[in-house]
Amino acid sequence: MIWRKFNGDPLDLPIKQAVENTIKRESNKGYHLKVCIGTDSQVKGAETEFATVIVFLREGHGGFMFIHNDKTKTKYSIKERMLVEVAKSIEIAYELCPLFNEYDVDMEVHADINTNPHFKSNDALREAMGYILGMGFAFKAKPEAFASSSCANKIVN
Repeated sequence: MIWRKFNGDPLDLPIKQAVENTIKRESNKGYHLKVCIGTDSQVKGAETEFATVIVFLREGHGGFMFIHNDKTKTKYSIKERMLVEVAKSIEIAYELCPLFNEYDVDMEVHADINTNPHFKSNDALREAMGYILGMGFAFKAKPEAFASSSCANKIVN
């Protein structure tokens, strides 16, 4: 899995090591971090592109993110695509969770799913919420899910 910074520079380390180094560096600078993980997708012709982001928030001092993109030719219903987005976020959250526990970093999983029942993505809300909360992670949906609906969205659009 290839991850990069927002400026396009690739991360030279495996994601777990890069995140640990980041937590140490930011903590040494005196910042208290919160991490939000989210995924968004965009259907472009026969392909679906996914962007997963790890957003590091420095309390009161802005933030930055790491990004991973991938594409597939698999066709999804809107509900399936929403749940694949959530699965991608959970996969990376699960891998990084021991680090967040070790360094006392709060983490949330953000789902690009609308809480308004008038939107098609809302069909996946109950399953996504159960999946994320069942894994023991804090959960945010639109409009509070900025990691997926704003940050990752900018990468795939």
